[in-house]
Amino acid sequence: QNQKTKEQIESLLQDGKHQELRERLCCRLTFGTAGLRSAMGAGFCYINDLTVIQSTQGIYKYLERNFSDFKQRGFVVGYDTRGQVTSNCSSKKLAKLTAAVLLAKDVLVYFFSTYVPTPFVPYAVQQLGAVAGVMITASHNRKEDNGYKVYWENGAQITSPHDKEIIKCIEECVEPWNGSWNENLVDTSPLRQDPLKKICDSYMEDLTKICYHRELNVQTSLKFVHTSFHGVGHDYVQLAFKAFGFQPPIPVPEQKDPDPDFSTVKCPNPEEGESVLELSLRLAEKEDARVVVATDPDADRLAVAEQQENGCWKVFTGNELAALFGWWMFSCWKENCSPDADVRNVYMLATTVSSKILRAIALKEGFHFEETLPGFKWIGSRVKDLLDNGKQVLFAFEESIGFMCGTSVLDKDGVSAAVVIAEMATYLQGQNLTLAQKLVDIYETYGYHISKTSYFLCYDPATIKRIFERLRNFDGPQCYPKCCGVYNILHVRDITTGYDSSQLNHRAVLPVSRSSQMITFTFQNGCVATLRTSGTEPKIKYYAEMCALPGHSDRGVLEEELQKLIEALIENFLEPAKNGLTWRSA
Repeated sequence: QNQKTKEQIESLLQDGKHQELRERLCCRLTFGTAGLRSAMGAGFCYINDLTVIQSTQGIYKYLERNFSDFKQRGFVVGYDTRGQVTSNCSSKKLAKLTAAVLLAKDVLVYFFSTYVPTPFVPYAVQQLGAVAGVMITASHNRKEDNGYKVYWENGAQITSPHDKEIIKCIEECVEPWNGSWNENLVDTSPLRQDPLKKICDSYMEDLTKICYHRELNVQTSLKFVHTSFHGVGHDYVQLAFKAFGFQPPIPVPEQKDPDPDFSTVKCPNPEEGESVLELSLRLAEKEDARVVVATDPDADRLAVAEQQENGCWKVFTGNELAALFGWWMFSCWKENCSPDADVRNVYMLATTVSSKILRAIALKEGFHFEETLPGFKWIGSRVKDLLDNGKQVLFAFEESIGFMCGTSVLDKDGVSAAVVIAEMATYLQGQNLTLAQKLVDIYETYGYHISKTSYFLCYDPATIKRIFERLRNFDGPQCYPKCCGVYNILHVRDITTGYDSSQLNHRAVLPVSRSSQMITFTFQNGCVATLRTSGTEPKIKYYAEMCALPGHSDRGVLEEELQKLIEALIENFLEPAKNGLTWRSA
């Protein structure tokens, strides 16, 4: 019933573009590391009115089978500020259609009356006792994309087998039901409730559980600049700073309000560093603010920059921020825990492609560190298990600037991370230290962890498959490489096939994930490098880290060694020229 997407298909048909029609109509969206995500437009593998209705009908069917009290407990629906005129598609409209499917089936729906940060949806699912929730967002993806992120009753993103079962249910009911197209139901149905005020107030109150130095925050002379990258973050970060006793951060005026075109940045991903933080850094210099915090468009991730003594800006990587957060959350726990608290009950988590710095801190301080597969859906589920077993989880992260401070939200949260880093910077200022100086101190104490992450763009799935199959049959059939250039390989772990040469039975401990490619190489020199495909974008990512023991640290030597190894990895394993790969900076 969407005229714009209907016209797109009709015009492809008239122009005889059968190959493109095939691509759009002959495959269905599947769940990646962040739910369903694709370009907005016509076709079953795109995000549009129809595919969102179909997905919600499938979810309704699956939840009805699993929960006898589904209709009474209800379902949460949130959305960001994305939109596309050419396909008459916006996050709010897609959220209304999601709600319509459920309201037409007499399900109680908690539908936010305005855009919210992604973390508000999993938070609301738990707070309201709902059976599940959906957030319409494509996070930091390009402006053409949108997505459909599903959370289970435990407040974590869905993992297997739920995702596969939901896909089956979607395929069982592709014809829209009566009422599914009625987006006005959210305005007329008595079963629709607006949870905005209750959830926002409760979230801000819960946030104060991880505020440890309110008296310093109230008095600080330190100024902060915040950019919300044309997304949802502005109002909520302002409120979070207020909850911690801070003066409000200075917003970047050109980026404060929602803009689905992300008109001041070439891509809406704060992870890209200084090039996309230009406006906020210039404003900070003008305002004499030393720290910049940047939330991505749906406010679930956080980038941080700090002005150094020489006037230059340091943009921290996700792994560096994790070292700071890990140190901070553990120090605050240690200072505030009861005398009989057992450090062996304390946990921190990270995804397997993230820095091992938390492992080093855990070994020295006596708490537990665990790894999960890439994607916060795995972290959220594991954290819930640990909490249910009486454990205390202080912090979890993924290197792509996703942080979970505390356990009010079982997903990454840029709003809470922004205000925690502000409190940390305030505390450190009182010690005459900057964030960058403290980071060096952490590495000196626990051992240097030097990491480098980047990616190549590849739009051809067959090429990606060929690259990874070559690695699996490098020195003959089913024979992984024994070296990469001059660097000897000690162990290989392949999460796609479940192989791990470091285990006695050669079986990987982490769950097998056949839907994506991921191989990790442990080198003789102590470097760990992973090649994997992105779960949300057409990328082959590489992650490499050198880990040194405390006191064995010549940073320059480690960095040089890491750089040479990465060059060998790219040249020997990815072969960008031969495979037509585009490097990220090109």
